[in-house]
Amino acid sequence: MNAPNKSGWKPAMQPDDGLHNGPRTTTGNRALMLEEPLLFEIGHAETTGVDLPEPDSGVPNRVGGFERDEPIGLVGLTEPETIRHYTRLSRQNYGIDLGFFPLGSCTMKHNPRLNEKVARMPGFADIHPLAPQQTVQGALEVIHQLGHWLCTLTGMPAVAMSPKAGAHGELCGILAIRAAHIARGDARSVVLVPESAHGTNPATAAFAGYEVEDIPATAEGRVDVAKLKERMGPDVAGVMITNPNTCGLFEKDFRTIADAVHEAGGYVYCDGANFNAIVGRVRPGDLGVDAMHINLHKTFSTPHGGGGPGSGPVVLSEALAPFAPLPFVRKTQGGAFELVEEEHREESRDRTFGRMTAFHGQMGMFTRALTYMLSHGADGLKQVAEDAVLNANYILRSMEDVLHAPFADSGPCMHEALFGDRDFGGELSTLDLAKGLIDEGYHPMTVYFPLVVHGAMLVEPTETESKASIDQFVTAFRSLVERAKAGDESLKQAPYYAPRRRLDETAAARKPRLSWLPEED
Repeated sequence: MNAPNKSGWKPAMQPDDGLHNGPRTTTGNRALMLEEPLLFEIGHAETTGVDLPEPDSGVPNRVGGFERDEPIGLVGLTEPETIRHYTRLSRQNYGIDLGFFPLGSCTMKHNPRLNEKVARMPGFADIHPLAPQQTVQGALEVIHQLGHWLCTLTGMPAVAMSPKAGAHGELCGILAIRAAHIARGDARSVVLVPESAHGTNPATAAFAGYEVEDIPATAEGRVDVAKLKERMGPDVAGVMITNPNTCGLFEKDFRTIADAVHEAGGYVYCDGANFNAIVGRVRPGDLGVDAMHINLHKTFSTPHGGGGPGSGPVVLSEALAPFAPLPFVRKTQGGAFELVEEEHREESRDRTFGRMTAFHGQMGMFTRALTYMLSHGADGLKQVAEDAVLNANYILRSMEDVLHAPFADSGPCMHEALFGDRDFGGELSTLDLAKGLIDEGYHPMTVYFPLVVHGAMLVEPTETESKASIDQFVTAFRSLVERAKAGDESLKQAPYYAPRRRLDETAAARKPRLSWLPEED
């Protein structure tokens, strides 16, 4: 375990002096890893950190019918107690600012501090969605300019900026497809979803009222084009396909698939969750895409949520653009920007399928994404994709000799490397290896997805990781794989060094304890 890996990186191992299982401490703390009690265990009910005088009995009571004769049991804390509690909890979080995050672009991607600084500028951070449009021209211009660059990067003529997340964007695209079919008097009932597609795709199609049918993957992890063509028919509204797909591969027959769908009168929805692997390299519009959502947190580094809704803009083809949702921003002949919220205001949107959200989108996400684009430029965005792909392929080739990589011979992977749990010894599983990663100081990667690979492990390093950080991860990953293949039963009890040991996940799911109750006397 102390041998260097292929790149020559060698871990510094601490001597095994037995002290990691040393004597129990009186407090339960382990040095700076503090045992954090619940708020109710810190404070005392019916006390407060602030001393207030009793109200004068002659003052009218202004709390209406909210008076209580019995105490309500709320705990009282001082300011230092409160600050320390939440600060200590925050130190137990794992984030990209602490270390390498193998979930990568899917959830945790580095957010440059420049983006955060711009998003907090007055005029962006403190505007209200109901402010008069003439007072928020700068914000409307940001939305308009971001939409312009999203169309440019994807090669699509129109964009809907209002969807609040990737799944929301999927629904937007499918509703536009449904509206287009209805407008031509050709309502259809089936959406085809390949096995290699993103996991939310079938749920979105079903939510929109379609029947969902699977299209199998080939042995190399791509859409079985022959099976898809065989299923095409007058009842098929379209196909939802992810490219690059969830096996980490580029769908090289995408244009052939799109042509077959269009010939049958359907539309092509592309899940853009993995656009960060091809941004600046491939324009989805050139592949025949009719609708595609873009996860700004994956491709353009906005936080995943960021204190509110996320953002999942949807680019649309010329065929679907008339059905895009309201509202949208346009530039007037006088050079001002306006938010169009009524269909009769714009002839090109008189067939809109409606409105998906009360307001236009998430201003903080728009500002961050545009800042990221402008600071990188066209060449920088292209390098982002290339570096993400390079890092993923480096992990794939560094692990394929010890870990089952089912699609290692299907060509280079894109932004993620996919592995399976074949050849693990005893009854060890992917879950055991993932728990072992916690002891090594890493948040586990995506596990058990996609379903086409048994015991799947999906590793997404992103473009911002250095070779040194990836080498360290690979060394830890290889050591755990070797232990799993050797049947090391100690992995069954991992993690050992986390604030809490392994949970009974079945009981946690079926019998969760989500509230604190005082102990009975």
